[in-house]
Amino acid sequence: MALILNILLFIASFWFMEFMAWFTHKYLMHGFLWSLHKDHHKKDHYGFFEKNDVFFLIFAVPSWLCIMLGLMYQAYPAVWIGAGIAAYGFVYFLIHEVFIHQRFKWIRNIEHPYFKAIRRAHKIHHKHLEQWPGECFGMLIVPKKYIEEAKKSNA
Repeated sequence: MALILNILLFIASFWFMEFMAWFTHKYLMHGFLWSLHKDHHKKDHYGFFEKNDVFFLIFAVPSWLCIMLGLMYQAYPAVWIGAGIAAYGFVYFLIHEVFIHQRFKWIRNIEHPYFKAIRRAHKIHHKHLEQWPGECFGMLIVPKKYIEEAKKSNA
């Protein structure tokens, strides 16, 4: 029974991070932390790294703390929560950095409508070069209109 609860904690933590990513992207990155995020929208810098990459650390710290402290104090539900956060971070990295922006040339294209919809929604987000207005702040949950559009383009 404990294993099932821990797996549910893992899954809930993973999906809660989609909401957290949306919220922090919309209200913090495009809010008072725009100075760290704007170089992701405006490619006026040289080199591989962006100031925006600091958000990796901001999201990694709670995961690390949950896993480390959960193991230290044998509070295993915290470990599963931390693992769910880490899993979301890994998936986010694969989708955002590898698939969409191709900062790592591991994946070229995926013809599945869901992945086309993710790419399209992100492209719509990036059409705005300024802090406001904005749209499509999430990553894995895509507006239905982009999924429908992608399905039609595959037909």
